[in-house]
Amino acid sequence: MNKPSIPKGTRDFSPEEMARRNYIFNTIKDVFSLYGFQQIETPAMETLHTLMGKYGEEGDKLLFKVLNSGDYMSKVSDEELAGRNSLKLASKLCEKGLRYDLTVPFARYVVMHRDELQLPFRRYQIQPVWRADRPQKGRYREFYQCDADVVGSDSLLNEVELMQIEDTVFSRLGVRVVIKINNRKILAGIAEVIGLADKIVDITVAIDKLDKIGIDGVNAELRGCGIPEDAVEKLQPIISMSGTNESKLDVISNVLSKSEIGLKGVDEVRYILDKLKLCNLKNEIQLDLTLARGLNYYTGAIFEVKALDYPIGSISGGGRYDNLTGIFGMPGLSGVGISFGADRIYDVLNGLNLYPADALNSTRLLFINFGETETAYCMPYVQKCRQSGIATEIYPDSCKMKKQMNYANAKGIAYVALAGESEMADGVITVKDMKTGEQRKVSPEELLSVVSC
Repeated sequence: MNKPSIPKGTRDFSPEEMARRNYIFNTIKDVFSLYGFQQIETPAMETLHTLMGKYGEEGDKLLFKVLNSGDYMSKVSDEELAGRNSLKLASKLCEKGLRYDLTVPFARYVVMHRDELQLPFRRYQIQPVWRADRPQKGRYREFYQCDADVVGSDSLLNEVELMQIEDTVFSRLGVRVVIKINNRKILAGIAEVIGLADKIVDITVAIDKLDKIGIDGVNAELRGCGIPEDAVEKLQPIISMSGTNESKLDVISNVLSKSEIGLKGVDEVRYILDKLKLCNLKNEIQLDLTLARGLNYYTGAIFEVKALDYPIGSISGGGRYDNLTGIFGMPGLSGVGISFGADRIYDVLNGLNLYPADALNSTRLLFINFGETETAYCMPYVQKCRQSGIATEIYPDSCKMKKQMNYANAKGIAYVALAGESEMADGVITVKDMKTGEQRKVSPEELLSVVSC
């Protein structure tokens, strides 16, 4: 008999792990709601017509496709089977696929429900996505995305508020971060002034890898993309630029003085940074002219968040896009959004041990079971504790005290309540603090105040 297993790239989560993950999700949800975002959900499955062609050729290969129900082979001829063309067969055998991200389903949702939505529409979504990628450390085939987007507004105040959300979430989680900002219009202007406007994608993809492969690696990749040596040289002062945000903006304004689109990007960044100065953020906002973000649909401001005290890639990011719904025949709807990497944030909080104790312990009070009579005495108090919002259990079996105490220790339960013959005779309950070992007898009315501390 084969041992049970799970698919590669997927995970089980224990109660303790779920408590930690829910702490992250609930923190993010609370902040999204604080800023007026409303939650939606979309199906795990979308039609392949919705998904295919939205992520490029490589992305299409990473889509998990779902076999049609019923006799799915009936539409396939013997010749097609013999041809072994997997893409062609998939189009006959599969009409649905698991969602690859939350952005394309959101675009589909906006188009389908456009008559019901109040614009600007502020939505958030926290759901799993699936990618048929090669599993490796930190990369899974099933993982969660936590997205917030505003669609139907061109105002840069949306970007300002999204940066405030980033700052608020990581401040609440206790993670020190740097929030990096750039603008795709600035990158387009740089490509324009060095005479390579048609190479904007190659240039941005290369310089986006600066943190991973260093400046020599970036330069080698630029040359490999056919960027001339003189253009590579012109890029060096931009790639290695340092100083304050204001000094960087002044320098890049001079560099882009003949590029209309580049100067527009500078103005947008300056506006966002000026407004953020009024918001008393706890974390640093840093203009990073090498920040490009991999997704080419960004058209304006782009963001990325890095943890300062733990070595890991970006833990959040996003940006402005001008045509989210154009892929479904509804052009001209601008939007801006951010996405939190829940799995990476989980690794950071674990690595820095930043979880508050009350986020991990589900049960606060355990009543020991001494038998039927004692249980009947305890039951009203168990109910009263629960009605007062105290997570409470009564051990289901009348077994040895040691076993019940071991259960309390294993679950990290803060207090144990004991009521035997003597307690019942005196109308009291003995409460034990499992951390200090201190025991005291209290009246049932006092019990709530003791275990609430």
